[in-house]
Amino acid sequence: MEILESVKVCIEKALDKATAHGYKNVAKGLKAIGLTNQRETTLVWSKSTGFPLYNAIVWMDARTTSICRKLEKELPGGRTHFVESCGLPISTYFSALKLLWLLENVEDVKKAVSTGDALFGTIDTWLIWNFTGGCDGGIHVTDVSNASRTMLMNLNTLEWDQATLKTLGIAIEILPKIVSNAEIIGNITKNWPLAGIPIAGCLGDQHAAMVGQACRKGEAKSTYGTGAFILLNTGEKVINSSHGLLSTLAYKLGPDAPTNYALEGSIAIAGAAVQWLRDSLGIIQSASEIEELANKVENSGGVYFVPAFNGLFAPWWRDDARGVCIGITRFTNKSHIARAVLESMCFQVKDVLDSMHKDAGENGEVKNEKGEFLLRVDGGATVNNLLMQIQADLLGSPVLRPADIETTALGAAYAAGLAVGVWTEHDIFSGEGKMKEDTIFKPKVDGEQRKKRVESWGKAVSRTFDLADLSL
Repeated sequence: MEILESVKVCIEKALDKATAHGYKNVAKGLKAIGLTNQRETTLVWSKSTGFPLYNAIVWMDARTTSICRKLEKELPGGRTHFVESCGLPISTYFSALKLLWLLENVEDVKKAVSTGDALFGTIDTWLIWNFTGGCDGGIHVTDVSNASRTMLMNLNTLEWDQATLKTLGIAIEILPKIVSNAEIIGNITKNWPLAGIPIAGCLGDQHAAMVGQACRKGEAKSTYGTGAFILLNTGEKVINSSHGLLSTLAYKLGPDAPTNYALEGSIAIAGAAVQWLRDSLGIIQSASEIEELANKVENSGGVYFVPAFNGLFAPWWRDDARGVCIGITRFTNKSHIARAVLESMCFQVKDVLDSMHKDAGENGEVKNEKGEFLLRVDGGATVNNLLMQIQADLLGSPVLRPADIETTALGAAYAAGLAVGVWTEHDIFSGEGKMKEDTIFKPKVDGEQRKKRVESWGKAVSRTFDLADLSL
């Protein structure tokens, strides 16, 4: 309910802001609305009352660990039992496991499912259902990108996978209809701001960023938010990873448009580690201070920080990992730790990209005339120039930051505009006029130095394993 209210306030404030910037009759000029959301967050609500039956379980919540272990032991394919259909390993990360937890632990959810009163959804589904009428005819849908992160959708058919539902004991009746990323879903109902405007674009945040960055086949982007998410567009072909990545959907920009797939590496803790420095340790007062603090030293002084707060995601998939900070000496100060925190984001992104290079192979990536692979970046943390330079140094290849770093919102807008004819796919992907104020960060360290630092990082990561049962 809090999320619903905050979105309502956000719409109103956005309209006020646009009006204050001199745009007249903003609401009347609107053609469509695009929506994007953090994926995997799971909720079940009552069809008859419209109220959630339990708090949403957020994407990085690890309460489903015991369910994961149980399934891994019971199913013949173990951790990779469902990979062939959905591209995902059994992990606390995905919505299906969160739904199983709700079914096992919450009486109201069990009862609502048995009486036919339950609806399941991720945040996109919850918002659209409410926007389009809720109990009074609300549309129960999700899009292909969000559906691809539940573990329940077949990547090839783009429909709910019957065998998976049967294995997990999930009733198809509670699941939303799956639609493409760019089509008119329904109009906003009269009780909301912008009544009558069609919702025409819906994508999970990482997929929206791919569209916002205009990533075509062979191109990759990394979004730095609470976590960090790297996606490489693999075109109209699902590539199964043998190096710890997820096979997922990139986007499908219309009901009849081709489906683009992607390899994805998900990093649970990126910007969240900076928040931890601020809120839990008090080393900085605001997130923006970390750049200045880290710039006071030339390097991390041999300190390596691995933010495995909730285990490690790609490419390790170790939920028994816990955070470590190693290499501390009497010489270490808070600037070294701040720099090590920034480096931890960049090392994790490098690990994922190395896996992508192995999985996609030479033909799977677009390179420039110098033979370099360009990484597109976006998200709030990319305003940090030091972070971007460290990223280029550790990759040994250039990093491109667009003039507009909020490419997730941009991608949702592109999808909505595409559905109602404001622009075409050519307009979005041609790249004309988009590069004027982009910034390119080029590597400044030599290969030998890079190699040594990567080896030290590998040692630090290995120290995080098998620490989940440290006693309090």
